[in-house]
Amino acid sequence: MLSLEGKVAIVMGCGSSGPGWGNGKATAVLFARQGATLVGTDRNLDAAEETARIIGEEGGTAHVEACDATSAREVEAFVRRTQERFGRIDVLVNNVGQSEPGGPVDMAEEVWAAQFQLNATTAFLGCKYVIPIMEAQGGGAIVNVSSIAALRYIGKPQVGYAAAKAALIQMTKTTAVIHAASGVRLNCVVPGLMHTPLVNRLAEKYAAGDYEGFVNKRHNQVPMGRMGDAWDIAHAALFLASDEARYVTGTEIVVDGGITAATR
Repeated sequence: MLSLEGKVAIVMGCGSSGPGWGNGKATAVLFARQGATLVGTDRNLDAAEETARIIGEEGGTAHVEACDATSAREVEAFVRRTQERFGRIDVLVNNVGQSEPGGPVDMAEEVWAAQFQLNATTAFLGCKYVIPIMEAQGGGAIVNVSSIAALRYIGKPQVGYAAAKAALIQMTKTTAVIHAASGVRLNCVVPGLMHTPLVNRLAEKYAAGDYEGFVNKRHNQVPMGRMGDAWDIAHAALFLASDEARYVTGTEIVVDGGITAATR
């Protein structure tokens, strides 16, 4: 079950922001373990190459490149090279994202715009250039990574991030309907509070660098009593990418330990 044998899978944002397992890194490694030929990008080539090294040491196949996922020119060229090299694209995971603090009053307009570029436009560009390839070959699966910030206010003032991730969910639904008849499926994974290397940066932005206090607060917010980790996201993405999810499109899997069910 959940085999990706013979499939070519792109993970945009396949590196990790620090030591350990980020969502993109875990997803890329898991997909390769399930048989996919993994094609990854990251703005930090060293981080992408670390992911490729792990996949190679485990006997998998990976090809990685540096790519600015906010650049239409770079994304289009990367997708074209991938098709030319491997002949098809079966899976696309749009995992690029970043949160910046602030509400409308104190957030600079440039930061607001950049939040949409990182958290919504990157997925738009991936879909724009990959969907025609998937349609021509008879189908494919796209997984966009959103956030429960799109569904709830969970204590962090991050209006740009929350709005962009909400837009991403609706873009996914709309695009899924548009392309359903051509066999292209689109769904979202919606992570909750995850314990990944990114937490270090979030503690600097939202808790004045109090890492331990920030981590404990996040654990305590979750009904299950702990944050999830990158592998929880990777396994949800694997299901949505797999043939077992062949009748699943235009929806979300919320991976959050129950926090959105417990808040209003």
